[in-house]
Amino acid sequence: MVMSETSYKVIRAFKDLKDEDIIYHVGELYPKDGRKKPTKTRIKELSGDKNAHGAPIIEEVKAGE
Repeated sequence: MVMSETSYKVIRAFKDLKDEDIIYHVGELYPKDGRKKPTKTRIKELSGDKNAHGAPIIEEVKAGE
């Protein structure tokens, strides 16, 4: 699996309502291979508390993790 410049890991399972209802499970990379690149606004939404869960659901993956 090729990791982009910045990668994100799912820390809380969710359905991406803004990308064809794709299901993400804890531990998977976001976005999945072949999916559209999320905007900075979307990353901020998913990594913060301004989403349907009210808590972060993705986190940035540091190089070497």
